[in-house]
Amino acid sequence: MAEISLASINGTVVPLPGKKRRIGVMTSGGDAPGMNGAVRAIVRMTIAKGCEAYGVYEGYEGLVQGGGLIKQMHWEDVRGWLSEGGTLIGTARCKAFYERPGRLQAAKNMVKTGIDALIIIGGDGSLTGADKFRAEWPGLIRELVEKGDLTSGEVEPFKHLNIVGLVGSIDNDMSSTDATIGCYSSLGRICEAVDYIDATAFSHQRAFVIEVMGRHCGWLALMAGVSTGADFVFIPEHPPGEDWENQMCGIISRHRKLGKRKTIVIVAEGAHDLSLNKVTPTKVKDLLSNTLGLDTRITTLGHVQRGGNACAYDRMLSTLQGVEAVEAVLDATPETPTPVISIIENKIVRKPLVEAVKATHAVAAAIEAKDFKRAMGLRDAEFAEYHTAYMTTTATDQPELRLPKEKHMRIAIVHVGAPAGGMNSATRAAVAYCLTRGHTPIAIHNGFPGLCRHHDDKPVGSVREVEWLDVEGWISKGGSEIGTNRGLPSEDFEKTAECFARYKFDALFVIGGFEAFTAISELRIARKEYAAFRIPITVLPATISNNVPGTEYSIGSDTCLNALVDYCDAIKQSASASRRRVFVVETQGGRSGYVATIGGLSVGALAVYTPEEGVNIKMLARDIEHLRESFAKDQGQSRAGKLILRNEHASKTYTTEIIANMIREEAKGRFESRFAVPGHVQQGGTPSPMDRVRAVRLAVKCIQHLEAFAGQSPESIASDDSSAAVIGIKGASVVFGNMIRLEKEETDWKDRRPKNEFWLNLKNVVDTLSGRPRESDCCERCGKT
Repeated sequence: MAEISLASINGTVVPLPGKKRRIGVMTSGGDAPGMNGAVRAIVRMTIAKGCEAYGVYEGYEGLVQGGGLIKQMHWEDVRGWLSEGGTLIGTARCKAFYERPGRLQAAKNMVKTGIDALIIIGGDGSLTGADKFRAEWPGLIRELVEKGDLTSGEVEPFKHLNIVGLVGSIDNDMSSTDATIGCYSSLGRICEAVDYIDATAFSHQRAFVIEVMGRHCGWLALMAGVSTGADFVFIPEHPPGEDWENQMCGIISRHRKLGKRKTIVIVAEGAHDLSLNKVTPTKVKDLLSNTLGLDTRITTLGHVQRGGNACAYDRMLSTLQGVEAVEAVLDATPETPTPVISIIENKIVRKPLVEAVKATHAVAAAIEAKDFKRAMGLRDAEFAEYHTAYMTTTATDQPELRLPKEKHMRIAIVHVGAPAGGMNSATRAAVAYCLTRGHTPIAIHNGFPGLCRHHDDKPVGSVREVEWLDVEGWISKGGSEIGTNRGLPSEDFEKTAECFARYKFDALFVIGGFEAFTAISELRIARKEYAAFRIPITVLPATISNNVPGTEYSIGSDTCLNALVDYCDAIKQSASASRRRVFVVETQGGRSGYVATIGGLSVGALAVYTPEEGVNIKMLARDIEHLRESFAKDQGQSRAGKLILRNEHASKTYTTEIIANMIREEAKGRFESRFAVPGHVQQGGTPSPMDRVRAVRLAVKCIQHLEAFAGQSPESIASDDSSAAVIGIKGASVVFGNMIRLEKEETDWKDRRPKNEFWLNLKNVVDTLSGRPRESDCCERCGKT
């Protein structure tokens, strides 16, 4: 990308022509993993739109000080930033900005530099200050003219300031968004630490009290509790009851009597009781030690939660929000309310910043007023659902939640297809919820073939009733503890139906990928001939390929992306060390390019090849020419390694190795090319926190869906389209899609993927942020622009 010079007349900065803007970007408040990804996306998208990007270093301090702390940023300045933790443009507390003279100086520096829009990445305090700055802007400009600091001519093009906010906060404490930049990376640090602690706790039968960040928001503590299977969790929004000491000791004591060897209690730093008396880790430790006689230790994770590289989700989130922020600036008018870029379930949206901040402050006010019901209600609906899921799955002996005996069901659980991170987490949650409600959970080992061939093996068959202790330790285990198989019911309908009837299955919960989807389709169609299949059935999509119709998210896909990102980071480091090397990395994903595309977005790939688009010689010629130009610009620069991601089925002809060899041949010695195949490494080991928590939430919803059919006749169930359904996240909602509609309208059976894949447009974002030339901009013969 060519640099755009700053135009000025007689020392006065003039605005860019048309709707082009000079956009400043700054990070403020506490640092969070993913901030650099957002800055990278903002800078490159700004330049791609023909505008100018400016980095404001050291947060509001840089805005007030001006000078060398406000710098124009160019395309190459943000190369390699996706994989860096913290914030590379710095953040600092600025008391001067709290006062009007400080804001006056900041306004003067912006006008002098020509910046007419500001994108701020920070917490609610930073964003509140930004909106106040915008509200004061006309008055600040008038005052600068009145004082003679600026002339009327200088300020004429800058009478209005547009501001856009991105929330960078590991606490996930901003209302109106499901996730903030950095929160899942921080949760990953916590889960990793708890997983390590878990092993030593089990070995010595110890109890550990773990303090995590979150002064006014219990998101980290709650999600850590869900994703590690903690025995008890303390969060500010929902303190335990008056008799919490006995309540906690009672739950832990029952767990120990059931045979559990370890105890984990997670305490948010802002935890308190109903009277707002602080609940400290020391107090909890003393209770466990003195009342229960447990050997108890305290671990305070501290700032380790804030550091390190961003996980795949935070890289994707920060990139997409950064792109949307630039679009929001260009769409804005002087009357447009300041937006904050949010994500609801799987959809990037704009929300009014003032309302989001107001709702966030209302949570703290509700807690202070001891109105905890309102505090929970002010958090997003997802937060309350996770809390309910945690409470119903952490302790199974809760008489008040038990259904009447006539509503009890025998619910079979089976894994179908390839293993995926989170399968065991979902199974554990389903079993715990079933036991809490009075149902009988039954595990079918090794899929449908296991059911048909080994159901009556001696001494133990493949159909087994499950107790809580059987699955208690499964939350963090990868793979499939009950075994998974690609075999389908159609391989032996007779035997499958016979087993369903023999073991009196009242409902079926299937966890798996496209094979699971196919299996349920077969069972639904076969209901006409086999009465045993006239039971409610739900599918929880679990596959690294994320190719199940009816959902935009599958359990296991986040674990896969994290494994791929870690692999690519290591590869890119090797490529950067030589400074003149490109790696072509082969990704899994079947005939869906989801993993390759989102992986490319998360590692800053130069190009991505998918089955949906295919690969042809003209495309390769363009990309090879782009590589030549890119390496020519990178001479002497660090972080100059390049990555190209290719889905395993992108082309039958142009394999990963062939593409790497073609690039090497055409490079003529000016740069090198290698290929790398991570293979089954992408299935991941330990499931990611996102896959764990979503597995728990969605599994509970699936069992709730199944139990709604309790007591209905087989004929009534079979006639209800919703009795065979796929749970999914689509846009901003969690939905159950009925199989009849999904099979007919949304399934590409030939290529085993949805007909309309939600992520296809994201490939354009990958291309834009890598500077990859469009086909229309290149010579058909040589690929040159």
